[in-house]
Amino acid sequence: MGELRKPFLLLALVAVTLVVLVELGSSLLTGGGDATGALRANALDLGVDVDAGAISEPSGRGTSYLALIDVVALWTTGLFCLSLVLPERVQGRIQGLATLIFSILLILASLVLLIIAFVELTIMVSLFLAVPFGTLAYLALWGFFPVGEASLLLGLVLLLKLVWVALLLLAQPRFLQNKGLVLLALTTLLCTVVLEFLHRLVPVIVVSILDDVGALVFAIVAIIWGLVLLIGSIPAIVKSLRVTVAAPTR
Repeated sequence: MGELRKPFLLLALVAVTLVVLVELGSSLLTGGGDATGALRANALDLGVDVDAGAISEPSGRGTSYLALIDVVALWTTGLFCLSLVLPERVQGRIQGLATLIFSILLILASLVLLIIAFVELTIMVSLFLAVPFGTLAYLALWGFFPVGEASLLLGLVLLLKLVWVALLLLAQPRFLQNKGLVLLALTTLLCTVVLEFLHRLVPVIVVSILDDVGALVFAIVAIIWGLVLLIGSIPAIVKSLRVTVAAPTR
């Protein structure tokens, strides 16, 4: 790889770690807005009990589901950093198996979360179209998406991702020759921009639906990357096994 600037690589690991942590904590960092008094009054008139405290809705799944993709970036950067402390021969033996296990766990987690998001999306759409009672229930639960807070959070995430990319290039410009890494960086940046676009595309009362659509897409993208990692780990495992078998005969 030529001269590797270790401080920049370690800082890149810190940046992408922050990305994942912010995304995983997005549901805690953002919150829904209170329902209007008119909605509460209408709900009571219709016999729907929605006055148990302030009505607020979840911040959505889109931002947190981005972590399914960015954990791949974290894993990849971590492997680069691992080369700083482990001999190449040792790293080659454990990298394939570790990546295989990671990819399987990623695929399983993404599948479970994909099902959860799909079920929630089905409930959202069904309630929204079930005028008037279902629509009112939808509005009480998901009709006040915190677009502003989510936008600030996505802006922070996008900035950290750009910092991650810049630090990788400062650590080793030849990372640009790694097609998989370049594609991964473009994927995560594009998904972040797409989610922000979805949040701004429609009126606030239906943003939660598009946010869930984004979450579905991100889960599918994560599954695809998991399959890529799984397939890519097989040659490394085979090579490691050959070296292990051949070693006693030398």
